[in-house]
Amino acid sequence: MTDPIPRPRTVGPGHGLAAGARWRARGLVAALGALAALGQAPLGLWVVTLPALAVIFARVVAAPRARTAGALALWAGAGHFATAMFWIVEPFMVEPERDGWMAPFALPMMAFGMALFWALPAMGAHRLGGEGDRGRAGRLAALAVLLALSDLLRGYIFTGFPWALFGHVWIGSPVAQLAALGGPVALSLLTVGLAALAAAAPRRGGLAAVAIVAAAWAGGAWRLSTLPGVAPDAPVIRLVQPNAAQALKWLPGMPQHFFERLLALTAQSPEAGRPRPDLVLWPETSVAWPLNDPGPVLGMIADAAGGPPVVVGIQREEGRRYYNSLAVIGPGGAVGAVYDKHHLVPFGEYIPFGDLAARFGITAFAAQMGSGYSAGPGPQIIDFGGAIGPALPLICYEAVFPQDILDAPGRPRWLLQATNDAWFGSLAGPYQHLAQARLRAVEQGLPLLRVANTGVSAVIDAGGRVLASLPLDTEGMLDARLPPSLAPTPYARTGDLPVAGLLLVALAGLVLRRRRQRD
Repeated sequence: MTDPIPRPRTVGPGHGLAAGARWRARGLVAALGALAALGQAPLGLWVVTLPALAVIFARVVAAPRARTAGALALWAGAGHFATAMFWIVEPFMVEPERDGWMAPFALPMMAFGMALFWALPAMGAHRLGGEGDRGRAGRLAALAVLLALSDLLRGYIFTGFPWALFGHVWIGSPVAQLAALGGPVALSLLTVGLAALAAAAPRRGGLAAVAIVAAAWAGGAWRLSTLPGVAPDAPVIRLVQPNAAQALKWLPGMPQHFFERLLALTAQSPEAGRPRPDLVLWPETSVAWPLNDPGPVLGMIADAAGGPPVVVGIQREEGRRYYNSLAVIGPGGAVGAVYDKHHLVPFGEYIPFGDLAARFGITAFAAQMGSGYSAGPGPQIIDFGGAIGPALPLICYEAVFPQDILDAPGRPRWLLQATNDAWFGSLAGPYQHLAQARLRAVEQGLPLLRVANTGVSAVIDAGGRVLASLPLDTEGMLDARLPPSLAPTPYARTGDLPVAGLLLVALAGLVLRRRRQRD
């Protein structure tokens, strides 16, 4: 018996309509994801984020299949991350003739890559929550739990990248004080929980969400009202912001120009009636000459300061390895404590597995051959003595990882962040980086002093409030008294463990519920 002659497949009008409907649905959730991103710094429009997320959640859990739910969440996440992190193209435009061709690819690759952290939880929620209308509440609960777990994992896996978390929309509002109890993931759990509540019952759930936000707001405002003020005799610390644009920083003659600007700002007399600073802070990589071969520059730094120590961002070489470091320069140019950045930016400061490849003869990406930095040994306390006390230094990107602060060998008196945000452009990136620094202060109950090459340099108190700052893209110096520290917060004692345990218990409960439904 011969096989029948295959008939050509035809595409009827219904097929085209279905494909069009799919793309319209994806476009809608991508737009909603973009709206949800408006809650991130610098806008902070959490009042837009919550309803946008609620509609996304409702559409995701209404999907007929797990694959469809995952696709909708993927497009929603892509819209969210493309909007929140559009500044990711800025580093490629510092040298556009060399790197500019990569900029159009960087944003969509980043957006859809990060969106997987929304898509996979959506697929899992569909399987855990159950089928049909009866399973809708279960799917919403599972989606909230899995998305909060996803935010937690983003801080750890693949060296971590906890940027634009759900909970970051509360930074700058009193609700952010909840981070002192449960860290950033507690805020994420609150955010997705409120969105799921509103999606489950738009009227009653929405009113309940408003009531919860009001209660969290009131509690945070009360905590802020109880925080101590800055003591009138607290040490004075000078933040120096040279405003060295990244595209100019390493051009011939410019390192000397910006170094002279740093010296002038350091030597500048304080305002009439105000004391000289007790400590001076310079930004990341502010000194162009390496620490192991500085020439006369260390003595020049000490002379400009006129007595107090100066913390400078500087690179150093050890053998065939290079480090992104902070060094304390004392009187006469003497080098005191040195801290080497340990949490490096993959592909920005080093090539992953580059040293391993060198063992097999592939040396082009090995840090010890000069291709990027080597990581320092880990968090380190620098004790300045007296009223200034011990500080935990954080170089740039390290301030986005709360677990690195928790790993410090002791509790500091304050946090010091030296950064070069010139790589991030002048729009959202620097403000999002600043926002995360503010959250670290809340989590730990410690003040944070942030000195940035092009801004924003800021003095942040233990409640995350910006007490003084230098605007973005400006040259200047800021003298401010060191705010007080608080007793260790619950989060400072336990880290992410309580929230992680709560989420895992909730996940186990959802799994058991699903098994009972199947039985």
